[in-house]
Amino acid sequence: MGRQISLGLLLAGVWLLLSGYFDNPLLLSFGAASVVLCVYLAHRANVLDEEGAPTTMIFRMIGYWIWLAGEIGKANVAVARQALAVTPKLSPKMITAPMVQRTNVGRVIFANSITLTPGTVSIAMDENGILVHALTEELADVAAIADMGERAARTEGGTS
Repeated sequence: MGRQISLGLLLAGVWLLLSGYFDNPLLLSFGAASVVLCVYLAHRANVLDEEGAPTTMIFRMIGYWIWLAGEIGKANVAVARQALAVTPKLSPKMITAPMVQRTNVGRVIFANSITLTPGTVSIAMDENGILVHALTEELADVAAIADMGERAARTEGGTS
């Protein structure tokens, strides 16, 4: 029951933030009905388990997002420097970074974090690693990407 309530509160909060309707009773009731329907369907589909509704990760995710925003900013500067250079020093590379996450949620967080970071893209995953395309030598830092993976594992509750 706790997962249904937390999912309902999260969906209601996201709906309110994205819609901006705080004073129209008809639209608020449509939003509430859609939240109730989504929670019911998630419960009926039996996807409100630890992986489908990871309520224990919420506070760890906030810290991870703050750290990731800083990494995205640093990578933005590196990519912008190359884009604005008279003679850019692009050196595309494919590297394999280790994956230490224990759940699919942790793996998705890690792969999406790599792809969100400018100049890097997650290409493929297997049990042991993730194939990453990097735009420059600076961005193809396996140690930095492995650190991101360890942080993602700590966010999911892993023991890295």
